Amino acid sequence: MRISPQAEDSAAQPREDRRAPARTARLRNRIPEPDEEPDLLGQYLTQIAATPLLTAEDEVRLARRMQAGVRALEELERADAGEVDLAPERRRELEEAARDGQAAKDHMVRANLRLVVSMAKRHAHRGLPLLDVIQEGNLGLIRAVEKFDHTKGFKFSTYATWWIRQAIERGLAAHARTVRLPMHVVEQLQKVAKIERRLRLDLEREPSIEEVARESGLATDRIGWLRRVGRQAVSLDTPVDETGETVVGDLIPDTEVLQAPEVAEYQALAEELREAVGTLAPHEAMILSLRYGLHDGHTRTREEVARRVGLTPERVRQLEKQSLARLRAPGNRERLVVWAG
Repeated sequence: MRISPQAEDSAAQPREDRRAPARTARLRNRIPEPDEEPDLLGQYLTQIAATPLLTAEDEVRLARRMQAGVRALEELERADAGEVDLAPERRRELEEAARDGQAAKDHMVRANLRLVVSMAKRHAHRGLPLLDVIQEGNLGLIRAVEKFDHTKGFKFSTYATWWIRQAIERGLAAHARTVRLPMHVVEQLQKVAKIERRLRLDLEREPSIEEVARESGLATDRIGWLRRVGRQAVSLDTPVDETGETVVGDLIPDTEVLQAPEVAEYQALAEELREAVGTLAPHEAMILSLRYGLHDGHTRTREEVARRVGLTPERVRQLEKQSLARLRAPGNRERLVVWAG
């Protein structure tokens, strides 16, 4: 199901929420967007505010209905494939359960559209109009609803945040006015990045170009070129001289590209690392968090970490090595290496 900010499905009328108009007014005031059509944005905010927020109990009930709907669809598909026979009454029951599961999914999505708006506004003025950013985030929300497992015990909004942020970042990377990467180059960048992460975990240092080339099957020259591409993001409108008459887009053929890897992939690794680091002692977790920028995205040298925590660089090195060894314990290592591919 694709939720469009311009046309919101009004099926399944929710109960009245007296706070909705006030929330909508506050939200609209917090998102000044001169480039947007105010009527469209205002109408969308009004529409999504009409659906009340969900309690934890509401989320569980809807999730159970969705799961029942998925099971019903699977049984119907087996019947359609001739694998099982269904009595007419049983088929009607399954079709009703499938429809109810879809209605529950729609309700869960509508009730969380405000979460998307609150995250999308942080990415305004980055190459896409706000409504387009919202649309990208809505796709991530739908994916989160489909993947949500209520038996894990966490709130849906906590789970959905990563999916929404990933979808927004991917949308910005795909649509921003940068020189595009051909798909085969994107795939090579992702492959090399995963190999580098795995080697970094195994070797406790940055892998050399030769080591990455050996693991990936690519030439060393290609690895070097991919690394340079991964560090660059050049606008097509960037002037190449003082006159401003010639821009980058005039010089680069469509087959050549300069664009950074997708930010969402690194965010995913950071999420996995933060979970694993949570199993360490507090001082070990602090060393790794500072060293690899797990919380602020800013990596630091051992000397910088040493100054921050009041230790010698050698002691920081020892603690870092000790902490990484703990992360290689079977449970943590399996999680990180599976992600790294």
